[in-house]
Amino acid sequence: MSTRTIRRTSVTLPTLDEPGLYLSNVTSLEGGRGRLSEFQYTDADLRALDLADTHLLDGRVTGLRTQRARLDEVRVNSVEFTGCDLSSLHWSTSKLNRVVFRDCKLLGATLEDVTLDDVLFDNCKLDYSTLIRVRAAGPVIFSACSLREATLTATDLADCLLDDCDLRQTEFAGGTYRGLDLRGNDLSRLTGVTSLKHVIIDRAQTLQLAEALATQLEVTYGEDLDHQ
Repeated sequence: MSTRTIRRTSVTLPTLDEPGLYLSNVTSLEGGRGRLSEFQYTDADLRALDLADTHLLDGRVTGLRTQRARLDEVRVNSVEFTGCDLSSLHWSTSKLNRVVFRDCKLLGATLEDVTLDDVLFDNCKLDYSTLIRVRAAGPVIFSACSLREATLTATDLADCLLDDCDLRQTEFAGGTYRGLDLRGNDLSRLTGVTSLKHVIIDRAQTLQLAEALATQLEVTYGEDLDHQ
């Protein structure tokens, strides 16, 4: 199995090029009896996508664009999403295992009560997104992603990794982050610093966290008063 490794964190990727595995072109993600396997779904432009109680297994979703998407109780195993625009997505009560999101837009997306295990977000835009009680049951990597003004509420990202991400006004509103690797990011403009207990950073990032905390506390610097 192929993997994506950054520093100490490795994500196992979908296995879609194995001998004997043939992906059939499909025109819908709604499989028979709630299961769709060994599929390829390409260049769909939808007004709305609604999936519930569905299992997606061994497939590629490429160039999917939707104005509104709602996924509930959708299990995803060994699937790649590439170049998709899933802005305003609401994804709830689901499990994702060996899943890749590459070059995808998830602007304003909401992930609620979603479990992630071996999941890679690569060069994705998650600006203004909301993660509520999202739990990492295995390794998760956000690489070169934008999470500007995203909010993470009661999220468990222990032992996961964010690398080269835009974290301007990203809010960590409670949750579990022990072992979360934040090296390689500018932390000076994130909020909710006190939630980030036991994370991994470089020593040089200590000043960035201090700047973020000072902004959050709305402190006034004495030297500024002296020059008034």
